[in-house]
Amino acid sequence: MKGKRGVRGPEQARMRLISGRLKEHRSKVVAPLRRGVFLVPVTITSLGLLSGFYSLLSSIGGRFELAAVMIMIAFICDGLDGRVARLSKTSSEFGVEYDSLSDVVAFGVAPAALAYCWALKPLGSLGIVAAGLYVVCAALRLARFNVQVASVDKSRFVGLPVPGAAAMLAGVALAYSYFQLSSPHALSAVMTPLTLALGGLMISRVPYPSFKTIDLRHRAPIELIVGVLIGLAFLFAMPQFTAFVLSTCYVLSGPLLLLRGEQMQPKVPVLRPVPGKSHGAVGAPNRDTTPLPEGEGPTA
Repeated sequence: MKGKRGVRGPEQARMRLISGRLKEHRSKVVAPLRRGVFLVPVTITSLGLLSGFYSLLSSIGGRFELAAVMIMIAFICDGLDGRVARLSKTSSEFGVEYDSLSDVVAFGVAPAALAYCWALKPLGSLGIVAAGLYVVCAALRLARFNVQVASVDKSRFVGLPVPGAAAMLAGVALAYSYFQLSSPHALSAVMTPLTLALGGLMISRVPYPSFKTIDLRHRAPIELIVGVLIGLAFLFAMPQFTAFVLSTCYVLSGPLLLLRGEQMQPKVPVLRPVPGKSHGAVGAPNRDTTPLPEGEGPTA
């Protein structure tokens, strides 16, 4: 038995040495690849940011339909970067922060500029206030999402997501262009309360459905597949009007869930201090040390 153990000892040591070398070699090969994959979600986020910036320039130049289209492109990029990050397992705090900064421009400043230059400008100071409040609410919504991301139900959003509000404004602009309407006074009368209402929904506690928990690898009911195909057909046939209908349905889904009795009560406070924690600034809690969620930057 001693002889057999003496033989096994050196063999096991050699096996452990070979295994250790293989793991070391694997880490040297996989690490650069992972850093390379990390560029993909960041690049997609950058495209969304640039789309929002170009939308801003288009609104200033009076090309409102193009500005709305660029917001929709940013909306698609915002959904893709998180999906790519989850599939490639390249989530990082840098990606989350970069995604939030991109969302402020693409879904905060750009839609507000579109609403103001297109519909609110004739109102003067009132239009500036309405557009400015929308930007502030969008920034507050993103900040609250970053604080509460680890403490709320993943199947629900607390308040209207910023991309959803931006898609609503862009959808109205696209539908207005699609039907070739021309009524500036009625447009201002409609867009002012709509812009303020979207800002209020973003910072509210109204629950909104989240599609991040959908697993595409699982089987789906045939009714859902048929519905998706019909929606895609309408999107290709009447993209402007379909975008308006889809965004409107999503904005209204939150109040409908609220009427059904659903309520969101996050565990993490936002505007009041957390007992037992120090603060770097008045009313600003320390960064949450909970693990990051899956996704380069979850849609806020």
